[in-house]
Amino acid sequence: MEEYPNRGKRRFPPKKQAPRRGGWKPPVKKLVGRQEQGWDQVAAWYDQLVGKNGSDYHQHVVLPAAMDLLAPLKGKKVLDLCCGQGVLFPLLLESGAVQVSGVDASPQLIELARSRFGDDKRVQTEVADACANGKWADGSFDTVASLMAVHDVPDLPAMCRNAAAALKEGGEFVAIFMHPCFRIPRQTHWGWDEGRKLQYRRVDRYGVDLEIPIVTHPGQGGGETTSFYHRPLAEVMNAIGGAGLAVTRCEELVSHRRSQAGGSRSKGEHRAAREFPMFLALKAVKLAAGR
Repeated sequence: MEEYPNRGKRRFPPKKQAPRRGGWKPPVKKLVGRQEQGWDQVAAWYDQLVGKNGSDYHQHVVLPAAMDLLAPLKGKKVLDLCCGQGVLFPLLLESGAVQVSGVDASPQLIELARSRFGDDKRVQTEVADACANGKWADGSFDTVASLMAVHDVPDLPAMCRNAAAALKEGGEFVAIFMHPCFRIPRQTHWGWDEGRKLQYRRVDRYGVDLEIPIVTHPGQGGGETTSFYHRPLAEVMNAIGGAGLAVTRCEELVSHRRSQAGGSRSKGEHRAAREFPMFLALKAVKLAAGR
């Protein structure tokens, strides 16, 4: 079974416009109830899942990779874009960041961040949409980080433009998100080839934009959902490059989870877990104007 540590950030999709090659195409179907209620309806669930220190995936995969890509941080001013309840904040501060600013569209998640870090004068938080223009994107930051949010925003080019606008020239943008080639909710699965004793990764759809509803309390009723926005890898890269950000480093991150040793499928499952990355990490630098 797949795990989807995503976070639906935005309250509304972008206004409808004529589709364009390589760009965002608005979803055709409206997900009743989600867009009107926003992310706050599932903030308590997400905080229970992630909490102050991060989920299982955060602790073992996402956060270690993020800190590796973000280093060095001493003396830097950092923006955590789509920060949620501030899971990244303490690691940034421990690594020497002089100021940490968090932006998120959910008032409840920002309130949770403030309840945990509000007494630290080095931390500032703001309720704001990462896809909309805001005063926070003021060109004053040395570094912008965005963890597990690329697939949660309906307008990725706008988010990337705002990340670039927040950075100083030469500043760095680090994003980690679910791998768009191998981890698409409802469209990618593990399979087992008994003849070859081989676990494989099946991909049912990939090359089109998808808005996929994710039930936040599976099996418990209630009908609350967030949205996962799948885009092909080229579209993600073009959104980053179109914002004036040049990718300088890429890491494909495998899951830390393994099946119990000794089972008849253990060898094949362990091999597949090492072969198929579940997350993609990108580091980019803001280019000089006109380049």
